[in-house]
Amino acid sequence: MNIGVDAAAFGMSNAVVASTTDVNSGYWNPAGLINLEDKQLSVMHASYFANIANYDYAAFAMPLDDRSAVGLSVIRFGVDDILNTTRLIDEQGNIDYNRISLFSTADYGITFSYARKLPLDGFNYGVNAKVIRRIIGDFASSWGFGLDAGIQFKNDKWMFGLMARDITTTFNAWTIDEDKFADIKGAVMDQNQELPETTEITIPKLQLGAARTFIFHYDYTLLAEVDLNFRFAETNDIISTSFASITPSLGLEFGYLEMVYVRAGLGNFQNTLQLDGSDAIGFQPNIGVGFKYKGIHVDYALTDIGDQSVALYSNVFSLKLDWNIFR
Repeated sequence: MNIGVDAAAFGMSNAVVASTTDVNSGYWNPAGLINLEDKQLSVMHASYFANIANYDYAAFAMPLDDRSAVGLSVIRFGVDDILNTTRLIDEQGNIDYNRISLFSTADYGITFSYARKLPLDGFNYGVNAKVIRRIIGDFASSWGFGLDAGIQFKNDKWMFGLMARDITTTFNAWTIDEDKFADIKGAVMDQNQELPETTEITIPKLQLGAARTFIFHYDYTLLAEVDLNFRFAETNDIISTSFASITPSLGLEFGYLEMVYVRAGLGNFQNTLQLDGSDAIGFQPNIGVGFKYKGIHVDYALTDIGDQSVALYSNVFSLKLDWNIFR
């Protein structure tokens, strides 16, 4: 639930909390759903870690009336067809490859969104109710629940947004199959001898953004947004204290005739420890392109997911449909 959705947002390094106005607002800031003029559908696929993990997303949103809107989104991040070798050796100590089976591990997030205009001119708010499902083969599974809340304000030139994730903290309660877990302990001697914790807690996070759109000669536009991402823990973010850590992100979107878009962004600024013991500031550069024609939006982003894997860059594709193409 922290990775993000939509290739257009990835191309801008996820700096979209103030400017989001489409079906993907259900993830970024549900207050943005109020800008929908018709039903919208969005789908996305990305492969991570040399295609080992697949990240998929689908969302649908629609206006209820001129003052409210609703949305539903589903996210899956999973690794499939993992070899289960815990029973590779039989009771006689012989290796039997027929005893190898396959399993998958996956996280699912289902989000229900509601947005409404406030009586104050230019202000909108939105809320999310999230159901989290996590599965690790037959070994363990969990259910969780959380809430998000967002607000947007827009005047003639500027847009502002605030998104609070997991405002009540998100709890996941795990159920562990002790018999399956015993197989793991037998496969890895003197390891994993104790059952892991069965309660998982996600602490709140804030994303604050400001954006502005510039118009040049009627045909050219430039959307610029700066966001600050707050996590209430001490991390490697460039601003870090025992109370909270902050990292900025910057996104730019250049548009021509509201048809062709080129995007770039910088984000995830981190203090990284070098091999010689010195500190350096690392960051994540993203780029992307988009095309829009008669309600069909196709977007692509090339994103740096950080030096956590040999697969430094990932390709993200997304498609969005406005229902007016069927009218």
